[in-house]
Amino acid sequence: MKPRLAILSDLWGKEKSDWIKYYLDTLKIYFDISYFDVCDLGCIDKSDYSEKAIHQQFIAGGLTQAIERLTEEDQNFTYILGFSIGGYIGWIAILKGLKAKYLFAISSTRLRYETAKPNAHITLIFGENDTYKPADDWFKQIGLPTKIYQNSTHELYKNEEIANKICEFIIKTAMASHISD
Repeated sequence: MKPRLAILSDLWGKEKSDWIKYYLDTLKIYFDISYFDVCDLGCIDKSDYSEKAIHQQFIAGGLTQAIERLTEEDQNFTYILGFSIGGYIGWIAILKGLKAKYLFAISSTRLRYETAKPNAHITLIFGENDTYKPADDWFKQIGLPTKIYQNSTHELYKNEEIANKICEFIIKTAMASHISD
């Protein structure tokens, strides 16, 4: 039986996520995957499909809605992989009771406002040149493993080469975890 992996999309949801295939094609061999469009979870109206409009809806209640809907599923995931706002949603959902042992949060810049850590093994991944990544002090204070990809921006996860490295890291983590369980 494969371990369960929840994948939480970035701000754009499924419509602008052709890059997700880099992850799905590799990870489906090792995991039972549930892919969540965070816009659907947050009941986001996409009639104005601009970054500003979608972001404002998340801030005005969509985040709360997405977190509640994800935790209401009462699902147990061994792993959560969240991209950008998806990583933030995963983080808060675990704090609110979603059962998961591991969280991989990629480019989840909203985490810079968080001080409480979920009870899970967490790896943070950011691009060196991500304008809104947390400050060095936050990383020191939160004390979590962090991978910084040099010469990369917020959307580093859309790069196939980086996606392959992230998948390799997740698989190695899962295999090591399985051996130690």
